[in-house]
Amino acid sequence: MELFHHDVNLDWMSKAKYFFALSGTLLLIGLISWLYRGGLDYGIDFKGGTLVYVRFASKPPVDQLRAGLAKQGLGQSVIQQISDISNPNANEVVIYLPQQGQGTVALDAGKADILTALHATLGAGEPGKQDFDAAVPANVAEVLVRKDPLSLGAASAASGDRYQQLTKQLLDYRDKQARGVVANLDDLRQAGATPPVLAALHDSFYASPFAVINVEIVGPKVGTELRRQAVLVTLYALAGMLIYIAFRFEWVYGAAAVLAVFHDVLITLGLFSLLHFEISLTVIAALLTLVGYSMNDTIVIFDRIRENSRLMRREPFPAIVNRSINQTLSRTILTSGLTFLTVLVLFLMGGQVLRSFSFALVVGILVGTYSSFGIAAPLVVAWNHWRGSGAGTMHASGSAAGTKVRSSEPVGRLAPAGRR
Repeated sequence: MELFHHDVNLDWMSKAKYFFALSGTLLLIGLISWLYRGGLDYGIDFKGGTLVYVRFASKPPVDQLRAGLAKQGLGQSVIQQISDISNPNANEVVIYLPQQGQGTVALDAGKADILTALHATLGAGEPGKQDFDAAVPANVAEVLVRKDPLSLGAASAASGDRYQQLTKQLLDYRDKQARGVVANLDDLRQAGATPPVLAALHDSFYASPFAVINVEIVGPKVGTELRRQAVLVTLYALAGMLIYIAFRFEWVYGAAAVLAVFHDVLITLGLFSLLHFEISLTVIAALLTLVGYSMNDTIVIFDRIRENSRLMRREPFPAIVNRSINQTLSRTILTSGLTFLTVLVLFLMGGQVLRSFSFALVVGILVGTYSSFGIAAPLVVAWNHWRGSGAGTMHASGSAAGTKVRSSEPVGRLAPAGRR
């Protein structure tokens, strides 16, 4: 499928200085943001600490929660409201408490401190009663069997089965219809609770305006090790690609491609710092994805340069590069454009959990596609110009046996490809 019905004749290499200026500006902005903020914002995966996901029956009182946590000595905690276009009434927040002290005891203490602060701030809790939103089936069934509100006889097997069934109905209503938060125990009438059952529940439970739906705890040593492994796996990937391209084409092409990928990653990280997005394991996965995506676009252009070097021996090398980029432009727009639309929808509608991951992909596809023709190709042309004509010959993997490139051809001109 071709996007353009006529040949495209754009002089990309004459605009190389503008490409370099744009990239330099973006890198400088990212560096300034990085230095000003003292580094990147690392997520729980890398820093260590406690994440508590809390769901509310109504709109979360974020300002009240922040003040309440500070009053309880947790001023360093971070509260982030979860917003989701597909579900604007999610009524959820994530409370992050950085690691304090060492060991799992300190991490569990952080969780307990957050829960204590939430109850103190929102006035939830009654002495001697359990939180119904946090109750497990065994606790609810035990209360119903002991109080026997249906007068079935506490000692009979039939009563135990009946109360187990009733407990399942009540908790299914809490978890599915009420989404984990029963703000008023009287609402359990919709789950089949009769007045005697409600009276028994009121005696032993209270309704809280919030419920803790998940807790994540990561130790600092684990976070440090994950950060080190993330850097290493990225460097290994780049080294492997450098070796492949140097073998497939020539080392200058591999160096240009890897520099372009470094450029993509640094610009993406700079935007993460500027826009306060956190770096997590899923973001590392997105960065590796954009590395492969950018490298694929670059190799497509390099491969077309090699083919055109055989057909356009007498043309200047920049003209060969321009023609190669123009010939692959339709393919680039179609593949990158459709992929960009997909990840853009993921960014806009994927919810808070996928926000950083999808943002990395959105930026990565744009920058990665741009760097293939705006950074990698001009670097090869610049090297060719610096070395000048007659600087030597170059050989490409896949050249026909015994075929040589005349020494008068400039470095950067790829050897003829064999029949494929």
